[in-house]
Amino acid sequence: MKVFADQLGGQLAKKLPRAVIVAGDEPLQHRDACDAVRQAARAAGIEEREVLDVEPNFAWGRLLETASNLSLFATSKLLELRLGHQKLGQEGAKALAQYAELMEQSDDILLISMGKLDAKQQKSAWFKALDKHGLFVPVWPVDASRLGYWLRDRAGLHGVQIDLDAARLLGERTEGNLLAADQELQKLALIHPPNTRLNVDSIAVGVEDSARFDVFNLADACLKGEPQRVSRIVTGLKSEGVEAPIVLWALTRELRTLLSLHQHLDQGQSFEHACKTQKPMIFDKRRPAYQKAIGRLPMKRLHKLLLMAQRLDLAVKGASGVPLWPGLHDLAMTMGGAKGILAETPWTYRIGV
Repeated sequence: MKVFADQLGGQLAKKLPRAVIVAGDEPLQHRDACDAVRQAARAAGIEEREVLDVEPNFAWGRLLETASNLSLFATSKLLELRLGHQKLGQEGAKALAQYAELMEQSDDILLISMGKLDAKQQKSAWFKALDKHGLFVPVWPVDASRLGYWLRDRAGLHGVQIDLDAARLLGERTEGNLLAADQELQKLALIHPPNTRLNVDSIAVGVEDSARFDVFNLADACLKGEPQRVSRIVTGLKSEGVEAPIVLWALTRELRTLLSLHQHLDQGQSFEHACKTQKPMIFDKRRPAYQKAIGRLPMKRLHKLLLMAQRLDLAVKGASGVPLWPGLHDLAMTMGGAKGILAETPWTYRIGV
């Protein structure tokens, strides 16, 4: 039976299944789902656990041998089969189908953790055989439109409350990376008293020492057309020892997003629809900044700025003599609306935008 990750706890509380298949590529929910199965097994009195890591040339006979071995200390055990992104293959599929036949005579619990299962794999014999005895937990990334709500609920698990706007800001700044967002929530829970309600300012202050988020401040200043603030931030990032590739990544990311927005608009789509098609989706609060940047930076200029970013990337790799930090400063300043910066630069990467 298919059960989504947020419903798994309730299902496990009703009855511990003989098999649970956790499949997907989102690491936080994948980890939480497997932990929930382990906890439910312990609650049911199952203390023994055996783990089989499937690697290239894995001997699938070990699965059946482990299942048939009787424990001297317990009547049942939790057997974990960790496939990761290894392909099951014919031998693995056959072994799992055989294991399913033995489940009627065993009290063991099988937990399979693996990558995403497509529709064809879900119709296979081994999957159907195991699905009869247990649960299938597909783990999908949280949709951008739901991310704020998801993080708001997640904060409660760490003993803090968070406003929806603050949760959305956290989602933006972690780019939908649930593990990174969860780590920030844990940090904030340590900083603030229990049940503190966090707002947008709390999120901004709570992450102000993180270089990853400082570069987001730089990106925002570039989008909003604030060249003086851009200059201060770039100077600050350099003095704090932030790696140049991180700054270049942040600026390049915004250039590509602006180009994508231009392309959608040229196809006759509305600005709101164009924002929703971006990955990650551009939330309402940031859309005015992007709209302002689009009006200031036509596609021709964006292409030239992207060319400059590519030349700075060569400088990062030591394949170009372009002065790196002065180049990053000029790139950011031009994105932020400063006039004539690149045209006045005497270096060889001058592109005359």
